[in-house]
Amino acid sequence: MIEYSSPNTNKPLHLGHIRNNLLGYAVSRIMEANGNKVRKVNLVNDRGIHICKSMLAWQQYGDGETPESGKIKGDHLVGKYYVKFNDVYKDQVAALAAQGFDTKEAEEKAPILLETREMLRKWEADDPEVRALWELMNKWVYEGFDVTYKKLGVDFDQIYKESDTYKLGKELVLKGLNDGILIRKDDGSIWADLTDEGLDQKLLLRSDGTSVYMTQDVGTAHQRYAEYAFDQHIYVVGNEQNYHFQVLKLVLKKLGFSWSDQLYHLSYGMVELPEGKMKSREGTVVDADDLIDEMEKTARQMSEELGKLEDFSEEQRNDIYRQIGLGALKYFILKVDPKKNMTFDPKESIDFNGNTGPFIQYTYARIQSILRKSEKQERSGIDISLNNKEVLLMRLLYEFPDIISDSANNLNPSLIANYLYELAKEFNQFYHDFSILGADTNESISLRLYLAQAIGNVINSGMGLLGIEVPERM
Repeated sequence: MIEYSSPNTNKPLHLGHIRNNLLGYAVSRIMEANGNKVRKVNLVNDRGIHICKSMLAWQQYGDGETPESGKIKGDHLVGKYYVKFNDVYKDQVAALAAQGFDTKEAEEKAPILLETREMLRKWEADDPEVRALWELMNKWVYEGFDVTYKKLGVDFDQIYKESDTYKLGKELVLKGLNDGILIRKDDGSIWADLTDEGLDQKLLLRSDGTSVYMTQDVGTAHQRYAEYAFDQHIYVVGNEQNYHFQVLKLVLKKLGFSWSDQLYHLSYGMVELPEGKMKSREGTVVDADDLIDEMEKTARQMSEELGKLEDFSEEQRNDIYRQIGLGALKYFILKVDPKKNMTFDPKESIDFNGNTGPFIQYTYARIQSILRKSEKQERSGIDISLNNKEVLLMRLLYEFPDIISDSANNLNPSLIANYLYELAKEFNQFYHDFSILGADTNESISLRLYLAQAIGNVINSGMGLLGIEVPERM
């Protein structure tokens, strides 16, 4: 079982989510190619204080705006009010600080935050008005997410929602309390004491009875194991949550679930832009939809400058621009070891030269062009000596199954990505140094055509494992 995406329903998907989705989807395909039965799952964080922030801000400042009236995607609309909440909150904190409150007290007493906490309490008490607002705004977000997932080319076998699993988490926590495994503090909050394991105490239920992320993760893991008895559960989540997953395993083990050892956190590094870090609440993130559109636009501009698609229909050209733009985005992100932080540079990613998706796609298209030109050429049996370049290419082809295996064992798609670059680079060098269709003998022509065809097949297969399409023509 592989969980990826895991968005909150208070904002649209952004560049960080793109790395998460691409990693999760690629790892799923690679694990399947290595003989595993894989179930791709998504946990939507659709409840909690952050969701209520967007809801309250829309309620107070939205004037009934809808995606239709505002001509805006639903997830973008809700994200707009998440930013609005933060703007109002900062102003209120500053006003309280000016009245003499210290910073921490001002942050806790800001009226809009107190109202949000009350809204969360009402949500958990099934208040019909709050629930109706929540369902409406979440519906807007889900419709927006579906568009983005389709654009990105990722999917899921099953989608879980925190709102469906947090109650099970609360039940397990309360049972742990009754069994003497967990502790209740004077204010009524419930905690796990992990000091014997070298950590601290971890909050599982707040004093007002509302749950936290850890509560629902306990419930979700328990539900999934009951449903599928997984051999391994991989969480594709950023490295800022390393502590969270360390605690999750310990809490589950404390509660008596031995399968907690089968949980694994695929901890990946953050994505930044050349100008620095992004922040959702301040509205400084790179929106996923905008980035995908911008990549396609850049692919169009660069392809038109090269002038290689003039004979294609508008529909064909648009499909190729989409494949090149998405291929550039996906490859640039997946070629980096997941554990490393990375800087995403859109201009560098779409270069047709160097270690990029378009370079590998172009190599595949070049091979298909050669094969089309050779369609009337008879291929003979092969019994000739090989030059060093041909030997090198054959050795690279021979490594492909081992690369897939290593990539699965290490949960690291970058091994496949960089292998494909090496293969494409060596083929282009070979193509530069040796004629394929103009070789001296029919045997040499046949050998080189078979070799080119095999390289094209491996590029197509390997890029497919990364979720990247390769155009037949470019």
